Formats: sequence, C-alpha cells, structure tokens
Amino acid sequence: MWRSYLNRTLCDVLEEMRKAHETRNFSYILGLIEEAQSMGQRMEAKLNDVKDLESLRTDIKKAKKELKKLESGKDQTKL
Repeated sequence: MWRSYLNRTLCDVLEEMRKAHETRNFSYILGLIEEAQSMGQRMEAKLNDVKDLESLRTDIKKAKKELKKLESGKDQTKL
C-alpha cells in the first residue's frame, strides 16, 4: 500500500511500529521512534503556544478595561 505522507499522523507511525512487531522486522524501528517523538514534541509545543495566546488575550482585555477606566477618569478631571 503506497501512501502520500504529506499529512502523516502519529497514528500512522504507531501503525508502522505494530507492523514491524508483527513481522519481527525491527530494522527501521529506531527511525519510527524518533519520528513519533518529534511529532509528539511538536504537538506539545503547539498546545503551549495556544495556551500562551489565550493568556495573552486575557491580559489584553484586562489592559483595555484599565485603559478605558483611566481615560474616563481623566476626562472627568478636565471638567
């Protein structure tokens, strides 16, 4: 079975590991382990990036509210 690996998933790599075990051909298992580890690290990094962005959005909302509050107080002191 030939497959294009443009969107290769971690599940694809794990399936190849299962096939290697099934056929007892472990000649390429270290490469598959490295590939799986690399994919896992990229997934973890992306999750951390998303978490950081959500935190940043929250901080920006708070800062905007604080700015509006300060600006409205400034306008009232001019009167």
